[in-house]
Amino acid sequence: MTKQLSVPRVPRVPRGTSDILPSEIFQWQDVEAKARRILATYHFAEIRTPIFEQTSLFKRSLGQTSDVVNKQLLELVSPDEEGFALRPEGTASVARSYIENSMDRQGGISKLFYIGAMFRGERPQKGRLRQFHQVGVEVIGANTATPYLDAEVIALNVALLQALGVKDFRLKLNTLGSPHDKENLAEMLRTSLQEDVGKLCEDCRDRFERNVFRILDCKNSACRAVVAGIKLGHGHLSAESQKYYSELKKILQTLKVEFEEVPTLVRGLDYYTHTVFEITQSSLGSQDAISAGGRYNDLVAQLGGPQVDAVGFACGIERILLALPDENKPQAAPLTVYVIALDEKVFPKAFSILQKLRANGISSDMSYKVSSMKSQMRSADKAGSRYVAIIGEEEDKKGVVALKDMTTGQQQEIKENELSDLLKG
Repeated sequence: MTKQLSVPRVPRVPRGTSDILPSEIFQWQDVEAKARRILATYHFAEIRTPIFEQTSLFKRSLGQTSDVVNKQLLELVSPDEEGFALRPEGTASVARSYIENSMDRQGGISKLFYIGAMFRGERPQKGRLRQFHQVGVEVIGANTATPYLDAEVIALNVALLQALGVKDFRLKLNTLGSPHDKENLAEMLRTSLQEDVGKLCEDCRDRFERNVFRILDCKNSACRAVVAGIKLGHGHLSAESQKYYSELKKILQTLKVEFEEVPTLVRGLDYYTHTVFEITQSSLGSQDAISAGGRYNDLVAQLGGPQVDAVGFACGIERILLALPDENKPQAAPLTVYVIALDEKVFPKAFSILQKLRANGISSDMSYKVSSMKSQMRSADKAGSRYVAIIGEEEDKKGVVALKDMTTGQQQEIKENELSDLLKG
């Protein structure tokens, strides 16, 4: 009997992740470059934290009862007694770094931003991946619990999306109040939901006891129907919290930042207090949140650091790109010139010209195998080159190149030593 040889299985990208291909990467680079420019105008500095941290950091900051910790945390197999997990969001890591590097002793406010990959054990679907990417900002410092700073962070979030070309998005705003107010709100929710617990999905029946706020943003239709019947206002707020929220709204109106008050808006992470907000875009379907954030005044202290205030947000880069209309999607910068050698004798000269072009900062390329003029012109067209510089025996003798404009079809002879200056001009 002839033994059948098994065919090796072709490796595939892990489910819930994706390759960012060369044909797509310029869109990501455009988002990142524009974000860095805008954040610089607001005097934010970049911070880069590890993509994994001690598991206990996330359990302490995000809350033992949060869905992120209970269902979505991707923990790493480690020989250490203290386990590690891939970061599911950026705020906890920034807070840990703030404490560990004694940023509070450096004086003033720490205005930090990050751009990077986050990881959650999600059920993959459009706009929800196991590895996703965020642009996030965090403002941390003593005595920074002011509605003016909240308004600035929200306005920055809106300005960032506008600069990136996102249209028709909605800013939703709410307040949870102080930690004491938040406890009152939790009790109000349990009282309002008590009679309808049996109508909730299995997850929300569990959330009723351990994290009632998560019921408010469940996507299950039955749960949404129950939530729609709840009359929530801001009766749980203290007079101080009501004043804070009222001032925030007035400042946003002064800044001409349009918002919609949504009393059922909460964040699923335990550290949020006072201001919470979310920015959505309907073209994304059920996963319509592009950005979200709020205030978390007690997180740093809860992690063992000083008592400082903080506010921030994070935008999903994948969702931004999905939300961009075609006319606003960035285009790759075209190649400036493609060098064509017509025969082997002039190839060294063509190669030398290519290197001089690059030394002058001119994007250029060539085929490293001499083939027919037609074949090389096809390669130039595929590369999206604006010009081709053709060098044959006659051009070599005269010390020129034949420069052809691929848009107009016009062709002219240019001296070799003038080519770079012409293309740079």
